[in-house]
Amino acid sequence: MNRFFKSFVYAWAGLVDGLANGRNMKSHALSAIIVIVAGVLTGLSITEWCIVILLIGGMMALELMNTAVEYVVDLVTLDFHPLAKKAKDIAAGSVLIFAIASAIIGCIIFLPKWFG
Repeated sequence: MNRFFKSFVYAWAGLVDGLANGRNMKSHALSAIIVIVAGVLTGLSITEWCIVILLIGGMMALELMNTAVEYVVDLVTLDFHPLAKKAKDIAAGSVLIFAIASAIIGCIIFLPKWFG
């Protein structure tokens, strides 16, 4: 059971490191706060809150995975290598796809509340 609880400590350390050192995690955290405030102000439904929470959690998790890929690639080589660049670019591309999808869903949820 001790190893089970240690896994939470390690996961928390990874989250803290991602927030402290991840280039984009701070902007994702700020965006999440803005969306949460907008959700409170516009009175999201339970379903809308569930969607927003899933999108925020997914974005944060994906950005942490992107940061992990960057760390691993940098661990292997700090020299330029085309495959290292591809690994980093593809990981970043996955974050971009989720960010675009999240923004579209955010517009679908919030625009009718602001302009409808």
